This record gives sequence, structure tokens and C-alpha cells, in this order.
Amino acid sequence: MPKQRLSVVVTRRLPEAVETRLSELFDVRLRDDDSPMTREQLSAAMKDADVLVSTLSDKIDANMIAQAGERLKLIANYGAGVDHIDVASARQRGVLVSNTPGVSADDTADMALALILGVTRRVSEGVQRMQSGEWDGWAPTTLLGGRVSGKRLGILGMGRIGTAVARRAHACGMQIHYHNRRRLRPEIEEQYEATYWESLDQMLARMDVVSVNCPHTPSTFHLLNARRLKLMKPSAVIINTSRGEVIDENAMVRALKTGALAGAGLDVYEHGHEVHPDLRGVPNVVLMPHMGSATVEGRIEMGEKVLINIKTFDDGHRPPDLVVPAML
Repeated sequence: MPKQRLSVVVTRRLPEAVETRLSELFDVRLRDDDSPMTREQLSAAMKDADVLVSTLSDKIDANMIAQAGERLKLIANYGAGVDHIDVASARQRGVLVSNTPGVSADDTADMALALILGVTRRVSEGVQRMQSGEWDGWAPTTLLGGRVSGKRLGILGMGRIGTAVARRAHACGMQIHYHNRRRLRPEIEEQYEATYWESLDQMLARMDVVSVNCPHTPSTFHLLNARRLKLMKPSAVIINTSRGEVIDENAMVRALKTGALAGAGLDVYEHGHEVHPDLRGVPNVVLMPHMGSATVEGRIEMGEKVLINIKTFDDGHRPPDLVVPAML
């Protein structure tokens, strides 16, 4: 008798190639549109599926996990970040959680570098001037930005993405500095001529650009709070392609409005897709719609990792990208 196929529910639309392969391997239920599931829809899906393929737009808390059906055994997250899932509660309930690490490092680092250049070279202001028809020709003092070569870049979180940012910035002539829970191996520091700062406060006070590349955990929530933002130079720029919750957004807005910070390039926001109204239309702020990992290649690779995690689980083995609370 053939083995019964796993029941898999996918909460968002995925690249067509990924959805096709999921349909070939499993009894899969796909989304007809690309809107996030409501809490009620998500709860219903968790009651009758063996596997839930979630995304960062799905807030899966302890209460929702407690009400999940007995069939649910794996939450295969489509994405590396899992701060939207109560992993500890899932494990207590006997539900495994997997993710897709290491796929989007280069794509997100590309976006970080784009934001560094976009803010320091005032790219969005130039684009806006051209699109509005305001440009009346070249002038020696128009839209003067800053040269990135020689500037000090402070990387907050030198993991896969932070290291990829360092690689790109070093090639642009920037001086690499970083703050991490653990110091990197000497050969990595030597490769990027990187300076390690044990004190985040001391690093922030000396940087021209700060790039946030650490995950959101209880210990990193508002890591860049009002006090730390005040340590930064008025000429400094802050870049965030990681998680919005790492920065106290209200404090950052005040610093930008008062001139205590020179600019910001943001791909993520403290309250998800709700952007602080005072960030919109500000000349020295470049806003992106959380598209750091938005490449065709990256999103398909993420899907392939999801497929491998589910198939390995279905074969009775530990998913290769299993997330455990001790990792968080």
C-alpha cells in the first residue's frame, strides 16, 4: 500500500517553480492570492495539516500553537528569520520548526550597499528631481553627497550577511569595523582589514555609516535605543536591512528631524509594513519595501530549502535546517 502523502498548507504565494514541485511531492494546499492569511485562516490551517509552510507575515504565537491540531508536526518557514514563531512553544508541543538560512546573504548585502550609496550619494533626491521635471542642468554645488571610500563602516552583527556587506564595502574602499557577540577568526578580520569593537557604544561614536545586520531577539530589541543613537556623529548614516525592531524607530525619527543623524536607508521597519509617517518624504531617508532578499534566484533557493526540509522530515529524518530555541 503506497504511503499517504503529507498534507502541506502554504500560507503565501511562492515562486511558480516551488509551488509546482510542492504539488508533485505532497498533498499541498496553495493560496489563490498573495494576501497574508488572517489569524482565523492560519489557525484553521494548523488544525488539519501535517506541515505548515509559513512566512514572516504569519505571527504564530504560543496560543495559536496550543490550539493546533494533533497532525501538525512541522512548521517549515520560508525565510531565515523565525522571530514571528514561538519556537519554544512549538517544540514543547512536539512541532519542529525549520528555516532557510544562508540563501539571501548576498542579495541582502547588495541591498545594504545600495542603501549606503543611495543615502550618501543622495540618489533618491536625484531620481525625484528628474521624475518631477525640476532638473534644469548641471551645477557645481547641486546635490552634493559624500564619498564612501575611506569612510568608517560599523557592522552590527557580522554573520553571513554582515560578512557579505563587509566584502562589498571593503571593495569600495570603506574601513570595516564590527560589533559581534563573538569575535571573528583572525583570518577573516585580516581578509577585510576589519576592526573588532567589544563595546558597541564606542564603535557607534566613531562610525560614518552603521549597518544593522543582526537578527531580532529579546536581547537585540531596541539595541539601538535613544541613548545609543545620541552617541553617533551628526554626520553619520544608519542602514537597516535586518529587522526593524532592532532600532527604536521613534528615537531615530527624532534624531533625523533634529539633525542628530545625517540620514537613513531602511528596508525594514519596527511595525512591519506600517512605516512611521515622519519617515516618508524626508530627503535624507531612503525607504525600501522589505525587498532585500527579493531576487528570483534567492526566492527559488529558499523554496528548494523548504522542499528539502519537508522531504527529509517525511523520510523520517531530522530536517537539515532545524531551528532549536538554544540557537535564538
